Amino acid sequence: MARSLHRLARLDHAHVWHPFTQMRDWLKQEPIVLVKGRGAVLWDVRGREYLDANSSIWTNLHGHAHPKLNSAIRNQLRKVAHTSALGLANEPASLLAAELVRVANRDKRNPGLSKVFFSDDGSTAVEAALKLAYEFTRRTRGPKPKPRFLALQGAYHGDTVGAVSLGQIDLFHRAYRGLLFRTDSIAAPYCYRCPFNRARPERADARSYRKCGWECVGKVEATLDKAAREKRPFSGFIYEPGMQGAAGMIPQPDGWLGKVAAAARRHGALLIADEVMTGFGRSGTGVGASKTRLFAGEHAGVQPDFLCLAKGLSGGYLPIAATLTTETVFSAFLGEYAEFKTFFHGHSFTGNQLGSAASLASLALLESQAGRSARAALERNLAVELSSLWTLPAVGDVRQFGLVAGIELVRDWKTREPFLLADRAGIRVCEAMARRGVLTRPIGNVVVLMPPYCTTRTQLHRMVSALAESIAEVFGG
Repeated sequence: MARSLHRLARLDHAHVWHPFTQMRDWLKQEPIVLVKGRGAVLWDVRGREYLDANSSIWTNLHGHAHPKLNSAIRNQLRKVAHTSALGLANEPASLLAAELVRVANRDKRNPGLSKVFFSDDGSTAVEAALKLAYEFTRRTRGPKPKPRFLALQGAYHGDTVGAVSLGQIDLFHRAYRGLLFRTDSIAAPYCYRCPFNRARPERADARSYRKCGWECVGKVEATLDKAAREKRPFSGFIYEPGMQGAAGMIPQPDGWLGKVAAAARRHGALLIADEVMTGFGRSGTGVGASKTRLFAGEHAGVQPDFLCLAKGLSGGYLPIAATLTTETVFSAFLGEYAEFKTFFHGHSFTGNQLGSAASLASLALLESQAGRSARAALERNLAVELSSLWTLPAVGDVRQFGLVAGIELVRDWKTREPFLLADRAGIRVCEAMARRGVLTRPIGNVVVLMPPYCTTRTQLHRMVSALAESIAEVFGG
């Protein structure tokens, strides 16, 4: 390296093992060491300024160092930072549970989520839902046949063993195959690369010009019908409503979720909604919406049996997660002490006071008129800025779902020919963006933009312009 590493970078290289990172490559260069943030801006240890274009891996909703969130945590620190939830209750967790139940049941057509189980992160929120669904099925249907679960191809639901078993990304999960239980999968509605989409590529989101007969829904129904004939029905169907995140920011066409959820319900499968990424306003307002929705499932009018929340729950400040479920599920775990019907699962920091206090403050910001207006404006402005990317030959698809965007890079947009993962197409573009002062992370060949809700129009323009310039630098055009 041309210059000596900063002291903190040396310590990182010496001791820190980073997630989802090829450490051999990491150790070849000085990492960006972040030390300060405000709003959508971050600063590194050398004083360089960056825009946080993926909300610090999809967690930060309102920006860094938000005064309302900072104040909520300081106020709670004056009382107590943490006490155990085993045999004890606390103030902010009780208030937060009530608020989560309220906002999860605003559509009175679909009330029913009444109980909240707190944990630490998205993986543990899904793990809790999986265990509850598994045991609920055993108690209501009997232990045989063994409960089975259905997931979407390309699914990612976390890194605990149960969550990994639900996942369908071979690159992430094959190393642990010997630890996992089998999960069946169905095709995701990936319109851009759907084998049933007969439309030729256009310079528009593939959902808008697709030509199909909902064959993907037919495949789901066929899978459920076969399971019923074999008398091995599915206990649960897990999905990310609206958009699959780690699969490559794959948005679902309007109507898909309602159709497959109804089919799963007809066959007795519990619905497990993983809204770790899509929750808390990230899914946007929706076309013609009269109110701002906080959860992606609301767009389709689908109320799950389990709602898994994390990431943005605390505004991206502290690790806290929640699994919401119904009174029916809860009741299956009630009994006399000697019956041992207890849900034997828990976490040391369940219902942590600091995380709960931050989450209450974040919900208040989300519900405020200023917060709603800012999100609606950001959604509109994001659509305008993204439209400039269609002129680049290496851009195959631009997918926006509310305040999330995935830009798929291809060798040739006219044929949809993909880059190989070994080409590091997305990584090279994101590295070029970092040199321009914009931070994000790719999913294979898909570059993700997921700005904090406080992002200004000027900052958003900088993000998209840096992306366009970086694509042109790496691939030409």
